Parts: sequence; C-alpha cells; structure tokens
Amino acid sequence: MSAVLTELQTKLVLNPHDSTNQTKKSNSQTSFAQAFDAADWNSFKFKPIRESTVSRAMSRRYFQDLDKYAESDVVIVGAGSSGLTAAYALAKARPDLKIAIIEAFVAPGGGAWLGGQLFSAMVIRKPAQKFLDDIGIEYDDEGDYVVVKHAALFSSTLLSKVLEFSNVKLFNAVAVEDLITRKNDVTGELRVAGVVTNWGALSLADVHSTQSCMDPNTINAHVVLSACGHDGPNGAFSAKRLESFGLKKLGGMAGLDMNKAEDAIVNSTREVIKGLVFSGMELAELDACNRMGPTFGAMIVSGVKAAEQILKVFDQRKSENLNSY
Repeated sequence: MSAVLTELQTKLVLNPHDSTNQTKKSNSQTSFAQAFDAADWNSFKFKPIRESTVSRAMSRRYFQDLDKYAESDVVIVGAGSSGLTAAYALAKARPDLKIAIIEAFVAPGGGAWLGGQLFSAMVIRKPAQKFLDDIGIEYDDEGDYVVVKHAALFSSTLLSKVLEFSNVKLFNAVAVEDLITRKNDVTGELRVAGVVTNWGALSLADVHSTQSCMDPNTINAHVVLSACGHDGPNGAFSAKRLESFGLKKLGGMAGLDMNKAEDAIVNSTREVIKGLVFSGMELAELDACNRMGPTFGAMIVSGVKAAEQILKVFDQRKSENLNSY
C-alpha cells in the first residue's frame, strides 16, 4: 500500500455514532424550535431587504469565486459519485489545494440519486462501506455487501460534506467544452493544463451551431480529473477528446458483468496522459471495461484512488506548469 493512500485512509476516519454529535443535533433542534416559537404567527416578519441587495450578494460572490479559481490546483470534471468522492478525499488530505468541481447539469450527483431501474435503495459491495462509515451514512449489512436505504441519502450527504470544505468550489450548470493543452517542443508530448468552460445550458442546447460568437471561459489547473461517466450528453467527454487528438482509440464500454467491472474500474484508475487522471465509468469507454449496473462500490473506491493518483503526480505537474505558460 502506498504512503499516499495510507495518508488518505488515515484521514478518512470518523465515528458517525459519536454521542457528542447526537448532543449537538439535539441542542440544534431545541434552538431551532425556540427561534420560531412565535405567539402570533400572523405577525411574523422577515428582516427587510432590497432586491438589488440580493442580486449583488449573489453576483459578487460568484465572480469572486471565478477570479479565485481561474488558477486552480485541481479541476474535477463531473460531480457524480466518483468525482465527489475524489473531491472529498483530496480536500480532506490536502486543505492547501484549491479544488474546482465543474458539473454541466444544475443538479450534481450524476446517476447516484436512485439505484437501478429508478429504485430507491443503493447497493455497495464491501469494502467500499468504509467510506460510508467516514461520512456518517447508515446502512444494512448484508454480508458481502451493504444497502443504503435511499441513493439520495448517499449523494446528498457526500455533496454536503464536499461543499463544507473551504478549499472546494462547485461550479454547477457549467460545462467543460475542451481541454487546455501544452505540447513539449522537444518531445512532442501533450500535457493537460486546465479546462475550457461555458454555461451548461448553452453547451447542452448546442447554441454554438446557431450563434456566430459564443466563446468560452478557461480555468488553468496543474491536474485535471475527468469523472464524466459513460457515453451520453457530456458523458465520457475527456476520453472522446483524447480520441479526437489522435492519442487514444476508445474501446467502448463492454456488456454488464458486475464482478469483472468494479475491479477493472478501480484497477485502471490512473493518469492517462500528463495532467489528466480518469476515474469512474468514463474508464469503461476508454478501456472497454464491462459496465457494472446498479452497484456503486467501484465509483467510491475509484474516486479515492483517483485522489491518490493526483497527489502522486501533483508536485511534478505543478512544476511543469510553473515553468511554462
């Protein structure tokens, strides 16, 4: 086991059943009840506000974030279960890193809001349940696997944990349209140095085909993690872009085999070209892995491994970026 992964696993330790947490929750509920214990609800009023104040409060903070994260340490493309897990592991292990998450859709979480065929329960094979213990999600232990009562509990809990980190910013409703690349003049080797972004609604509506000018924005980063999922709207984006660069030929996702698929996804989580790490189901399109269907352990463990892979190469990629534009 590598020292980096050991560090990550050591930091991912927490007791969700800590009695002090329960006490805080109880006190919070009591305070909430007292705060709104009005004798006459008909006289209840909010503090006054002007509409422009709301507009300025939102826009000021958003553009401050755009300015701050225009130079990021790590950009994660895709806020599904794999990308969010990687963000959590990275932010917890390295609070000094600036981590930007780019999600094309309004709602983060990818396909992890429901289990298979729109059912509620989420099945996770062991030992991935250790991550659930860390973020405080209860489950039914069924021996070789565990069941979370609703997939939305997993996604909402993980998302809230990620957004609590001060070094993470989620830009949802923002799509990645291209990769920023640098070519070594001597070796010809290509390195990824960031992402090209635009409003998600514009990309999904293919506005570029109807408007004469719809230029994008950019975010520079030392490492990019692509966790875009399998083929679909904005799916497998980076894998398809590498194919168009002539660097990779996509194998295409193979048929469903849970036992082979989950192991293969974790085993193949890696830096594919300099500065670009892949995790989750996008690897199935890249490497012709099997799909696993409605079991989510590989998404979690692939995310943790992706964080490890990023930390392994981060200092070298940062050095390469700082020595060039």
